[in-house]
Amino acid sequence: MQKSTNSDTSLETLNSTRQGTGAVQMRIKNANSHHDRLSQSKSMILTDVGKVTEPISRHRRNHSQHILKDVIPPLEQLMVEKEGYLQKAKIADGGKKLRKNWSTSWIVLSSRKIEFYKESKQQALSNMKTGHKPESVDLCGAHIEWAKEKSSRKNVFQITTVSGNEFLLQSDIDFIILDWFHAIKNAIDRLPKDSSCPSRNLELFKIQRSSSTELLSHYDSDIKEQKPEHRKSLMFRLHHSASDTSDKNRVKSRLKKFITRRPSLKTLQEKGLIKDQIFGSHLHKVCERENSTVPWFVKQCIEAVEKRGLDVDGIYRVSGNLATIQKLRFIVNQEEKLNLDDSQWEDIHVVTGALKMFFRELPEPLFPYSFFERFVEAIKKQDNTARIEAVKSLVQKLPPPNRDTMKVLFGHLTKIVAKASKNLMSTQSLGIVFGPTLLRAENETGNMAIHMVYQNQIAELMLSEYSKIFSSEED
Repeated sequence: MQKSTNSDTSLETLNSTRQGTGAVQMRIKNANSHHDRLSQSKSMILTDVGKVTEPISRHRRNHSQHILKDVIPPLEQLMVEKEGYLQKAKIADGGKKLRKNWSTSWIVLSSRKIEFYKESKQQALSNMKTGHKPESVDLCGAHIEWAKEKSSRKNVFQITTVSGNEFLLQSDIDFIILDWFHAIKNAIDRLPKDSSCPSRNLELFKIQRSSSTELLSHYDSDIKEQKPEHRKSLMFRLHHSASDTSDKNRVKSRLKKFITRRPSLKTLQEKGLIKDQIFGSHLHKVCERENSTVPWFVKQCIEAVEKRGLDVDGIYRVSGNLATIQKLRFIVNQEEKLNLDDSQWEDIHVVTGALKMFFRELPEPLFPYSFFERFVEAIKKQDNTARIEAVKSLVQKLPPPNRDTMKVLFGHLTKIVAKASKNLMSTQSLGIVFGPTLLRAENETGNMAIHMVYQNQIAELMLSEYSKIFSSEED
């Protein structure tokens, strides 16, 4: 009986508001459904039937709603597992690559997601009433891995979400970044891996991204044909109803046809549509294409530095302009003719920066992974003569591209050391610069700091005892 009275009162209120104030009439006009119109009317009804209160100011009502929403955070936000400062860079948004910009963020890890704040969470909550919301990452179905090849910084790992967003997180302190890595990995492992995730799994996303134009146009056309009030029910049917089976089969069929018709990588390379690049390729592949044991780009950079950069203060230590280095890299990868004497490369730090980037982006470093532990054991020897002989023996066992490129590079660096009185680059300075770039373990663990000491020492020994180590290869 009470329900009937409320319904009658709502209808009466609707009639009165059509003839009443413009603000109420506008709200009813913008309502999306009959249910919304009834709810808007009930908010103005007193207990006495037919008696309508004065319309409440929209500004005042909206303000109170925002205050309640901001002061009482969702329950999921209260379940904080870990929080603190880290360096963050977003490198992809929905599969689209972004320029890498590092910034300090306050990271908050909850049971299902990560939130990024520009300041501490206490300050962030006090500023939420301004409408600012933190960037949030759903961990359901996400993937986490170490990504030392994505940045020259140490201790970097990457989080990839099912929606195609990619984030890099970093800290210079080893135990802090390891603790964060394991905390996030544990949070991901606890979440469901199947279709219960709100988004599709990562592998399906990668496949769909390749054929997104064809598939999304089909679904978009179906959704746009529906009225606004029916879109929610349509999406519900697509995901949950029994009729969804035929839709899934149709999608699978289109994906299968697309994949079978797609040309292979080898075919695209033979047609010249995809070219083998210099940066990011294996050293032996670059040398095979050039029919040499030392990459042409390495020789050209070394020649340019020795011609006009040996006396430059901080050579190889000072960073060049990154945008110019990337431009040089693009030209080299596109197999365009490179003239380092051109005025756009007049800053010698750009040339040295590009050379360091080439070695840093090798999929396997100049000192191969299989030789890492052996070089470490050699540098640990107490007797200097035994240490030199052990390193020399290992160098002779390296593949020709690695050995010859190493000989050319360290021979060049000895010329830098010879000018240390002018360029201020000693053996130790160059060891710090090139050690982690040329020599690293395949799987970094908690002893990264110890490895860095050995990396520097090996590079220093290669410089200080260059003539003895490479004596058998001397011409």
